[in-house]
Amino acid sequence: MTSPAHAEHGAEELCATGAALYERALREGRVSALEARAVPCPAGLGLLHPSVDDPDAWEPVAPHVGLHRLLRASADRIADERRREERLAGVFAPLLAGGPDDARTAPALTLHTTRERIGQAIDEAMTDASELLAIQPRSTYVRASPVSDEPAIRRDQALLSRGGRIRVLYQHTLRHAPGVAARYERLHGDVEARGLDEVTDRLIVVDRAVAFVPARADRATALEMRHPAIVGYLATTFDQLWRLATPMYPETVPRPSVDGITPRQRAIAELLVEGHTDAVVADRLGMNVRTARVHIAKLAALLGSRSRAQLGYLIGRSGILDRGR
Repeated sequence: MTSPAHAEHGAEELCATGAALYERALREGRVSALEARAVPCPAGLGLLHPSVDDPDAWEPVAPHVGLHRLLRASADRIADERRREERLAGVFAPLLAGGPDDARTAPALTLHTTRERIGQAIDEAMTDASELLAIQPRSTYVRASPVSDEPAIRRDQALLSRGGRIRVLYQHTLRHAPGVAARYERLHGDVEARGLDEVTDRLIVVDRAVAFVPARADRATALEMRHPAIVGYLATTFDQLWRLATPMYPETVPRPSVDGITPRQRAIAELLVEGHTDAVVADRLGMNVRTARVHIAKLAALLGSRSRAQLGYLIGRSGILDRGR
């Protein structure tokens, strides 16, 4: 009789095939050496041994004897692990003498050099968090996909389900972006989003205790900061930007025009006065160059400008930037 194919598993486990072979050995008094070698886990656990009078047969040990041996081996392993724990505790005891608030318990600055490690670090920081502040620039949702965004959705919802709060700042051009709308349709809890014409690069602040910022333009490297002064400064900056921003979610609030000048035209006017090109204006405000030029043309027509140089002069003389503040 042959035994079923034996799958690989841990050396200290008795699989279903091995248990069936041991049970048959108990019932029949022995099994062939070929079967014992094909299903090695019973022999490896001391439940089968070679027959003294038949080199081609293996015999079982009594179940109570086999169980006793296995339990004793398990107890020995547990005792070894406990002794190892004691040794590790002894080694780390002097290092932990400063207490949980000692600065050595967590570095003030940590550089994460892969996207996977960045995600893990954010997950760890948000494990028991109750507040998340984030700034998400336009490029985040241009490249995002539903699949890649799924872990962040679950992570954010876990925070909200604990009674936490989420505040997110976007560029105002994203107020109707499908990625943003789809994200908030799936989140339930105390979450708000607001928009600004210009935002900083990506920022994540968790519980006002740890912050993450990009360390490179490709966002494959991030800096984790736990220095109280730095994180406090970033959280305060977020709060100031939040007060200046326009609500996007849960309800979008239209931004009023002043003297026929829309908020978007006013933002463009400010950048034009500073001497920026169309491409820079588009990048700063999260739009493509063609859209930026359409807005610039409307602004020029409204002010009666015939040239780019005259437009800057007319913007300054009109006082529209002062009235918009």
